[in-house]
Amino acid sequence: MNSGYTINKKTLAIVPISEKSTKIYEKDNIIIVPKNSQKLIEENCEYYGSSYIGRKKGTVDLIGVTHKSPIVIEETNGIIFFPTCSPRLKTCSWISLNNVDKYTEDDKNTIISFQNDLKIKFPVSNKIINNQILRATRLESVMYRRKRELSEQK
Repeated sequence: MNSGYTINKKTLAIVPISEKSTKIYEKDNIIIVPKNSQKLIEENCEYYGSSYIGRKKGTVDLIGVTHKSPIVIEETNGIIFFPTCSPRLKTCSWISLNNVDKYTEDDKNTIISFQNDLKIKFPVSNKIINNQILRATRLESVMYRRKRELSEQK
């Protein structure tokens, strides 16, 4: 992969620094990658066997969400990320659903606490984060239900 970073179960958040660099928060590490966050997401979808467009279409097919769609980066480990705003915006961060512990409102921002006690403030409302987490959780639920139904047919 030419971004030099593979999203994994330890990846907490992907936060843009500029149009050409991204800060990646892991459970025990912070990494700066010389690539924008959207490109990083797209390359990781391809690395795990699909395209970003394919993953996005999968979300539409599974739960009907067409805008600010959560996406499955990697199915086997259930790595699902959701955007904080439209992925077309340069300020879009991506957050790992399975690593979020809780989130609280702070003025017009939201502080997300991850399972390793790291806290990151995002410039979006608590209502938006809540909605994004609900969408991502629904995606996860529908995906696992379909996998369960498939394994029960064997």
